[in-house]
Amino acid sequence: MSKRTQFTIAVILSGGLLAMVVAGCRPDRPAAATLTPPLPGSTPTQSVTTPSLEVSPTPAPTSPPLAARAARYPISLAEYEAELAMAQAARGTELAPQDAETVLQDLIDQALLAEAAVKQGFTADDALIEEHIARMVEQLGSEQALQDWYIGFKYDDQTFRLALRRSIQAAWMRDRIAAQVPTTAEQVHVRQILLYEADQANEVYRLLESGNSFRNLALQYDPVTGGDLGWFPRGYLPHPQIEEAAFNLDLEAYSPIIETPAGFHILQLLERDSARALAPDALLALQAKAVADWLAQNRQTAEIEVLLP
Repeated sequence: MSKRTQFTIAVILSGGLLAMVVAGCRPDRPAAATLTPPLPGSTPTQSVTTPSLEVSPTPAPTSPPLAARAARYPISLAEYEAELAMAQAARGTELAPQDAETVLQDLIDQALLAEAAVKQGFTADDALIEEHIARMVEQLGSEQALQDWYIGFKYDDQTFRLALRRSIQAAWMRDRIAAQVPTTAEQVHVRQILLYEADQANEVYRLLESGNSFRNLALQYDPVTGGDLGWFPRGYLPHPQIEEAAFNLDLEAYSPIIETPAGFHILQLLERDSARALAPDALLALQAKAVADWLAQNRQTAEIEVLLP
């Protein structure tokens, strides 16, 4: 299976135990909004003259440093560093610059999804946050283990809760996008002859042009499967040119030689179905593509500011 097919729905969440906890409890209802009542108006009183006192101004609270800001969500430097620590722990080695960039982009994507969830009426309320934290305590074994986990990944309680809230909202929106992907699609059943040298591919193509059986040649070069690629929809294979050729073939016809990084392909169309049920891996791939396409579109219009020092 290709890397693109292996893209999981959880890709939008940050790595490590936080993602596992979020994935383990999916909210199915919008949380009620919490409203803060206005302060009551002051009651008029008789004016009294008092000596003027000089009061030192209270210093304004300082905001924590940010790694980025996406839509309405600030991404704190502390959270970014915690996510880097989790990614490094999962990898077991020092992170390359591109790995750190991936962590930041995942957090930005998560913020865009969370913002969309709020606009559609879903927010993760405090009860839902507590439910997820309780699950985490259960998985870790104790409250102290959770505190140790915080310390190990440089989280504090407030930073973690903000990150968890955003993760839950992002997961809700991600699942909403995925659920809109139809479970049936036009699909083709194809087999191929895959060769690794251009001269060999040209020779096989000449044999086909001379009337040799595609099936026999496919079995010659792939005795196990006979080159059978099975059924697939558009958007599933890692090489779009293979899909384009396959969907444009007539039944039993074969394609010209198609070169990809994998080699030289000759395809034959065996069957076509205009509304075939998607296999689980194909459905997952199309759902992942739908989420990726949504993010690509929304990145173009969202206000995103990277603030790393």
